[in-house]
Amino acid sequence: MAEKPAAVTREALIDLLNDDLSREYQAIIAYVVYSQVLKGAAYMNIAEELVVHAGEELQHALTIAKQIDYLGGMPTVVAKPVKVSEKAEDMLRFDLDNENETIRNYRERVRQCDALGEYALAEQIREILVQEQEHQIDLATALGIDVPDVSRPS
Repeated sequence: MAEKPAAVTREALIDLLNDDLSREYQAIIAYVVYSQVLKGAAYMNIAEELVVHAGEELQHALTIAKQIDYLGGMPTVVAKPVKVSEKAEDMLRFDLDNENETIRNYRERVRQCDALGEYALAEQIREILVQEQEHQIDLATALGIDVPDVSRPS
């Protein structure tokens, strides 16, 4: 059974979307860096895929910033911190953890938007969710693990 979303105001939604935007910036930076520093034959295909992910995350950031502006807010300019490591597997796990959190948050955001009657915004986020889940699948596959179940809050 789906849990009922916490009621949010338009102003609270702007704040939550700005947090999401900070996470999109984080993803762009991480994918740019990781795609260039992953080494070894085992990581060449995923490194190429991370370049694609970086571009998709930029589009997500633009979409979220546009929606924040539409709601009357100012898009943030601050990225969440990016973790780095000398180990390729660690970087892929960092990315997967971030994608898991992003998916959880966007699922909640869809419910919040629907509750506020912001149906077009909810639809924009649903489209982003499709790509975020594809990123999650790509990363889990590269790590040789099952796709994590993020249907419940962490």
